[in-house]
Amino acid sequence: IYLAALLGNSLIITAVACDHRLHTPMYFFLLKLSLIDLGSISTTLPKAMANSLWDNRAISYTGCAAQVFLLVFFILAELYLLTVMAYDRYVAICKPLHYGTLLGSRACVHMAAAAWGSAFLHAVLHTANTFSLPLCRGNALDQFFCEIPQILKLSCSDSYLREAGLVVVTVYLSLGCFVFIVVSYVQILRAVLRMAQGWHNAFSTCLPHLAVVSLYVTTASFAYLKPPSISSPVLNLVVAVLYSVFPPAVNPLIYSMRNQELKDAL
Repeated sequence: IYLAALLGNSLIITAVACDHRLHTPMYFFLLKLSLIDLGSISTTLPKAMANSLWDNRAISYTGCAAQVFLLVFFILAELYLLTVMAYDRYVAICKPLHYGTLLGSRACVHMAAAAWGSAFLHAVLHTANTFSLPLCRGNALDQFFCEIPQILKLSCSDSYLREAGLVVVTVYLSLGCFVFIVVSYVQILRAVLRMAQGWHNAFSTCLPHLAVVSLYVTTASFAYLKPPSISSPVLNLVVAVLYSVFPPAVNPLIYSMRNQELKDAL
């Protein structure tokens, strides 16, 4: 899975960077998405594979903090960027005459920077809150990487409620982005259905996008909001894989399988 994600995302980055025909807003955002996917899957899997190879589950305190920061940053940056990409497609299909005005090169850079900047701020807040807590219930995490809910289980201080509250706020913000993405795709599909042709390609493109985004948001929200009473090692592992490993591996396939321009560049 890791090698497939590396290969797929690297091919997209190379194609978009080297082919001047792909220097458009849609491919600009797709390149950024591939960079985020590479960072996201590389934050967790290499360490997990090394631990499995050497039969060692240890990670340093600093390494754990770095993993939490990077994972939160990449997960939120991906969601915000997917929201921007949905807006890009909405404007391109529903308001084509305004596309050049609303999504010029400067606007694209500003939106991408806002996505990355917002994710960075959230990652700093979550990491600082989580690792300011006293941990007195051991040091064993029931996960193959450092995950905030698993770390909060080790805290014996009421201060963990501060981080739990921040997690809830972040999840609701993420759900807001998800609603925006769904509404954008619904508007796109409505616009395409009014056309005489092209509706089949629109459905075959939009539905896989929505399926991956839905799986991404619902599993990540479930992982961070689920009550301890329904927690189990197998459930935790499956949910973690679905939101941290699966999307970076399938995004290159989903975003390129119906894209003839990208296929030609590759």
